[in-house]
Amino acid sequence: MIQYKYLYKKVNFSFFGDKKLNDRLGFLREKSNKLSLSPGVYLMKDKTGKIIYVGKAKALKNRVTTYFHALESHNAKTRKLVDNIYDFDFIVTSSELDALVLECSLIKQYNPKYNILLKDDKGYNYIKITKEPYPRISYALNCKDEKAEYLGPFTSGFTAKQAVEEANRIFMLPSCHKVFPRDFRKERPCLNYHIKRCIGVCTGKIKQEEYNEMIRSAIEYMQNGSKASVEQLTEQMYEASENLEFEKAAKLRDRINAIEKMKDSQEIFSDKTFDFDVIALAQNVELASVAVMCYRGGRITDKVNFFIGDEYESGQMLSDFMIGFYSERPERLPKIIYLDKQPDDSAVLEEYFASLCGHKVTLTVAQRGEGLSRVLLAKKNASEYLSMKVGRTVKEINALEDLAKLLGLSKIPTIIESYDISNLGEDSRVGGMVVYRNGRPYKAGYRKFTIKNVVGQNDYACMQEVIRRRLQRYLDGDESFAPLPDLILLDGGKGHVSAVHKVLDDMNISIVLYGLVKDEKHR
Repeated sequence: MIQYKYLYKKVNFSFFGDKKLNDRLGFLREKSNKLSLSPGVYLMKDKTGKIIYVGKAKALKNRVTTYFHALESHNAKTRKLVDNIYDFDFIVTSSELDALVLECSLIKQYNPKYNILLKDDKGYNYIKITKEPYPRISYALNCKDEKAEYLGPFTSGFTAKQAVEEANRIFMLPSCHKVFPRDFRKERPCLNYHIKRCIGVCTGKIKQEEYNEMIRSAIEYMQNGSKASVEQLTEQMYEASENLEFEKAAKLRDRINAIEKMKDSQEIFSDKTFDFDVIALAQNVELASVAVMCYRGGRITDKVNFFIGDEYESGQMLSDFMIGFYSERPERLPKIIYLDKQPDDSAVLEEYFASLCGHKVTLTVAQRGEGLSRVLLAKKNASEYLSMKVGRTVKEINALEDLAKLLGLSKIPTIIESYDISNLGEDSRVGGMVVYRNGRPYKAGYRKFTIKNVVGQNDYACMQEVIRRRLQRYLDGDESFAPLPDLILLDGGKGHVSAVHKVLDDMNISIVLYGLVKDEKHR
């Protein structure tokens, strides 16, 4: 493989395409300059008066004015938002925390177009415990039965089903459809009883008090994990042994062994005995994926992925995501949330989450040890789901992220175009254009340009002609040459970059530009 090094980069952020800027900018700038420096919430509106975005601010003037000034620094999504803002309103609050709470309330009320909307295409899942003399534990898609109790909600159906199956198997609970005590001794015990997968409630030999104790243990196991269940059952086993109830002690021992065996078979578990969540973000130019992995009692109990629009910088995106996610399920807030990067306003978020759940919540960026390994696992999950959505593998995403880091890009380049000139004489000069989309060759975008207007051997002029013709086709509305790339790579050095940069300046187009040269090893 030929290795290259970059020589030169020129970025001009002045290009906005041929789209007309918001003709209300003057009014919006003047209005935003009159805002106070108080904390509060702002509501962006379109021409119809519909609220299209709700945001919070530590200082209203400082935050809102950024939308209408320095437009060249905005990403594409923010520019689209600004293009559609006709007016805005605001509400001053007494503190930043109050602004956060109000923002959450208004987003739920108005469901604005440009706020982050969580998209997981899933409903919630529950574990159902019936209220009968001999209760049953089962998986449910809703919690509408008033004659039952529920654990959840679980965002992962697999997690809920697995928990039910484990609990029923470990505690040997009946899986048949018989109703007890109505169906005591009506039929012979089924096969599960004979192979010791069911305690045989149908025989009528299991007292209701003993059975309900098993149900409580099963619920404890599902809620708090294997460690707490083992401790509880071990205590009961010793107590039974001291009371000379050896048969009961043996049954409890078997349940402990079953739990230990199940724990050993878990592919993912944690040595930490406290509850914690892990949240990681993976994103490209157009989309972001967030993975949430919940650990309870030392094992992973729930995992869910969300897709959200890549509206803002990752810090604000992560902050807004967590607000939306936990506001809907405050009872599931753990004491610690491990993150792959620091969200905006961490202290305010911690205070807000504590007000939701009634206990202290700590947000921490994992730097080492098991916390870091869990974050990396969540990051891998987020990247995998993103790759499924956009058609890229984790390896390709990592390569693009490395490229963006190497070149100092703020976002990974979704579309890359590379140019080379083949010069076999004045009558046989061709420019080649190779396109990569989402890290993969996009052969439908490949183009070949026969040099027409350059006299003599002039590689720089040939490259200028090819780039100018390609960009002109785009400006003329040729859809086959749209959209413009995020990055252009030239087979050449500083001279080639300088020559093409003049073309970009002449056409008032902004594209990140790099030249590539072979190192000594690969000449």
